[in-house]
Amino acid sequence: MATRSLARELALLVLGQVSDQKPIAMADLAMDSVLEKALESLMQHWRESLDSSASELEQAQQTLLDSELKGDASAGMPTSRDHLRSCLTMAEQVLNGLSASLELPRLLMLGDQEQIRHGAMERVSCVLDKRDRIDAELDLVMEGWRLSRLPRLDRDILRLAVVDLRDLGTPAPVAFSEAVELANRYSDEQGRRMINGVLRRFHDAASKAVG
Repeated sequence: MATRSLARELALLVLGQVSDQKPIAMADLAMDSVLEKALESLMQHWRESLDSSASELEQAQQTLLDSELKGDASAGMPTSRDHLRSCLTMAEQVLNGLSASLELPRLLMLGDQEQIRHGAMERVSCVLDKRDRIDAELDLVMEGWRLSRLPRLDRDILRLAVVDLRDLGTPAPVAFSEAVELANRYSDEQGRRMINGVLRRFHDAASKAVG
């Protein structure tokens, strides 16, 4: 995996440890501290995903039980299938993400650690310094949605992509591709579609404003 991609992924995970209300200075953190914060963010994310998966499973079980008590077990089958499908999707996402997170420390150790750390912290600093402006601009292209309603990781993927496009001079196709790749690892199908669509509208609006 390229140094830039590793720096972007590390930045995403570090941002997950920064409160929206009380950002902290992390520019001088050593790589082991950065990695520790990244892994803490991942573990929290996967715990929340597993909790959601367990909730979907409980709802499926309760729906079937309610249907049986009413004497029509088949009535609850469609709803139960939906809950089970959602449960399996989240469980698969957790397994894929855990696999990726176990690979991350090894990739970081094999790469240019100082360059990766610097790239990650540069992105984190850009997001924290300009977050209000970035969020306001993203809200303008959300089409009936609000950025604040997205999962934290999805919000940070979008914020990092905006920094790539506007502050780091990353070509739009590369920024889109990298953002979708992060979504493949840490979000779901709906999140991937949302992120891709929002970024394209953001880029189109920015291009028209310049033109």
